[in-house]
Amino acid sequence: MRKPMTRRGLLLVALLAGVLLAPGGAGAVRLKDVASVAGVRSNQLLGYGLVVGLDGTGDGDASSFTAQSLANLFKKLGINVLATAFKVKNVAAVMVTADFPPFGRSGSKLDVTVSAVGDSKSLLGGTLLLTPLRGADGEVYAVAQGPVSLGGGFAFEGATGTAVKRNHPTVGVISGGATVEREIPVNFAVQRQIRLALHQPDFTTAARVVSAINQTFGDGAATARDSGTVDVDLGRVAGGAVNAMAQLERIEVTTDQRARVVINERTGTIVMGENVRISTVAISHGNLNIVIREESLVSQPGAFAPEGAATVVVPRTDVTVKQEKRNMVVIPKTVSIGDVVRGLNAIGVAPRDLIAILQALKAAGALDAEITLL
Repeated sequence: MRKPMTRRGLLLVALLAGVLLAPGGAGAVRLKDVASVAGVRSNQLLGYGLVVGLDGTGDGDASSFTAQSLANLFKKLGINVLATAFKVKNVAAVMVTADFPPFGRSGSKLDVTVSAVGDSKSLLGGTLLLTPLRGADGEVYAVAQGPVSLGGGFAFEGATGTAVKRNHPTVGVISGGATVEREIPVNFAVQRQIRLALHQPDFTTAARVVSAINQTFGDGAATARDSGTVDVDLGRVAGGAVNAMAQLERIEVTTDQRARVVINERTGTIVMGENVRISTVAISHGNLNIVIREESLVSQPGAFAPEGAATVVVPRTDVTVKQEKRNMVVIPKTVSIGDVVRGLNAIGVAPRDLIAILQALKAAGALDAEITLL
């Protein structure tokens, strides 16, 4: 039988909601934390390379592309060797990824992630060879090389098949392992107008952003195009675009969001925002527990049994069905998240049962919030 959710558990749901869902009425936050400049973003880089120096944990013979890649590398170095001559247990083929930040300049260092693509067991102790990193346009923007760090991960296997593994040993990182070689041309200093993109589009938040910017720079400095974008005239600010952005980032606004309940059915996690409300409703919820018990009984012949009688095994199955008896519980109309928690706590159910109740409340029109399933 499931244990009912405790009052402390439901209160924890409410506390997490205030942190994770940024409810309306919360304290003001900086504009730089809720919006970004449209078009100013990072770009993804991708490359294919080889990790060498592994202690027998590299790709096996089935990964023919690793041997071919190594043969091509030797050919560039002036050594002609057939791919079939290699046993690449100390080498692993990998994909190398990195994020090219906005305004990245030549010589800047980037962190890279190295992921095995063959049947390598571990990248522990390996070194990534010089690997060009290309953008979506096919141009090389950075090159990566260096020792791979697994963050404490490892994998070892004995001769008899006994193995021990920790974390994920086929993915590693190289901090500052890539060097920017090609810049993305951009001259932000000449900008006279910019467009802010809200991370969470909302009409109320957009209106508050416009009001806060106009209070700082004067009426007409900002206008909202829709719930997710705000245009700002930087010509009203002395000192250029960079100085204007520095002032914009420090402006504080109070965000607002829809009432939302986030449910993860896999883990039984429920997070509710502060604006969640429940109308007056009566709820009854009971569990149906089914217990199936199987056992084998031995039947032996009696003392005067006929000749040829043998001992036999007789299976026996007992099925028990028990349904909890729960009375109807009336939850009054709520005006705060605390009232919601107290009302749901009165039902006394486990988190997974509470998921079903919240979905039923939404279907009945008694839950004033949208439900998001993860």
